Amino acid sequence: MKIIYPGSFDPITLGHLDIVERISKKFDEVYIAILSNYKKQSLFTVDERIKIIEEACKDFNNVKVVAFSGLLVDFAKSIDCKLIARGLREVSDYEKEVQMALMNRALDNDMETLFLVSNAKYSFVSSSIIKEVISFGGDVESFVPEAAYKMLKIKYLNK
Repeated sequence: MKIIYPGSFDPITLGHLDIVERISKKFDEVYIAILSNYKKQSLFTVDERIKIIEEACKDFNNVKVVAFSGLLVDFAKSIDCKLIARGLREVSDYEKEVQMALMNRALDNDMETLFLVSNAKYSFVSSSIIKEVISFGGDVESFVPEAAYKMLKIKYLNK
């Protein structure tokens, strides 16, 4: 069975990887689907994010990293997948994620969303907060995979 784990992953965090590891144990194929959204200002290009995620997920033999644009349900149809994984860190995530899940289901009645509660040690970590902390010189190494940390240092610390 296939599952899609969509997101911007700008950058991927250890919280994201925790979700990837958990779903990779339960599903035959995991698609980490990076949304290519021209309306959103991203730190990393799609190609950079693919490279970072592939490196971070090299030990998972059933994980594929892909980019898509447009509607998630259309991408899901293109790979014959009917299940989306989403992580929940806090209550405010739930409201937004349920809204998206309901819209996806309205667009494709067979589409289901599986919600996974984040590991408590990563519940406060988000890509946005990682970028903010490192932009002020804070250490984020313990919150992102090594490949992401190296790229963050290049972008923010010129190292």
